[in-house]
Amino acid sequence: MLWFFLIFSTSCWGLAEIFYKKGNVADEPYAHLKTTVFVGFFFGLYSLIILLTQDVKLEYLPANFIRYLPVALCYIVSMVCSYYGVRYIEESISDPIENTSCAFVPILCAIFMHERLSFETVVAIVIVVIGVLGVGFFDKQGKEARSRHFGKKLALVSIAMPFCYMLLDAIGTFLDIYYTDDAASSVLLGVTEDNLEHTANCCYEFTFFLIAVGILIYLKRKGVRLFSTAEDEALAASGQPAARKNLLQKVGGQRNKILAALLETGGQATYLFALSEGSGVAAVILGAGTVVISFVLSRFLLKEKLTVLQYVFIGIIFAGIIFLSLLGE
Repeated sequence: MLWFFLIFSTSCWGLAEIFYKKGNVADEPYAHLKTTVFVGFFFGLYSLIILLTQDVKLEYLPANFIRYLPVALCYIVSMVCSYYGVRYIEESISDPIENTSCAFVPILCAIFMHERLSFETVVAIVIVVIGVLGVGFFDKQGKEARSRHFGKKLALVSIAMPFCYMLLDAIGTFLDIYYTDDAASSVLLGVTEDNLEHTANCCYEFTFFLIAVGILIYLKRKGVRLFSTAEDEALAASGQPAARKNLLQKVGGQRNKILAALLETGGQATYLFALSEGSGVAAVILGAGTVVISFVLSRFLLKEKLTVLQYVFIGIIFAGIIFLSLLGE
């Protein structure tokens, strides 16, 4: 079952990255917030399934929800940054940068939990940092194109988004380690080694659901319909009424966002089982496999093209991520 969980999770998350890119288009102003809503509602449904199928103590859930809030917010805000960034930058640049968060987690553990960094870990971190700096430095052509299309300010903000994701996800992962490393010392209440990770996951996904509800209310007040497309938004901006659509047409207009949310939830549903059955090999595949899949698919499905030097430095990032994952065995 281990390999099924691993292949399923990495495939889901790799494909999800492609649909995130296809669904978050630059000319749809609130695309990233709509994506967040869809993910939040699917996560809310999955958190209910966890409650019904796993030994999560319901009586402790409100307190644990508040206690786990800092972790959940780091993860959620980082994902919103990612959705916003891919509206303007290539997925094959965004995803490798985002997944270098694994290089900063050991540093945070060393600073705050007094863990010792081995020489090999330091080397792997340096490799990842070199790769990230190289990708950004040799993105001159992409920066110029984004500046022409979106303006210098938006071009700068968009390229900053994967770095924001990287830092926030690293902080969230570090906090997650602190919260779920040991049931006896965890700040979460009513947890055992068997239900600790499911309790944390349930708190995270329910928080995502609540934020999705808040965003939906915000969009409603702004007069933005959840199932409106970029074309509908353009018509509304020009004062023209959008064409009436049936339910299938509405869903079809947001199919990329919905598919991304479904795939994200599918990967979330099995990754805990993959980690519990084989933490060493799971860390390798989950740490680097998703990036590789999304990178390859973005090249062939999205037709993204980078410079030779960018490919070289993205390869360096991959090597660093895999090295770090192997060190975690």
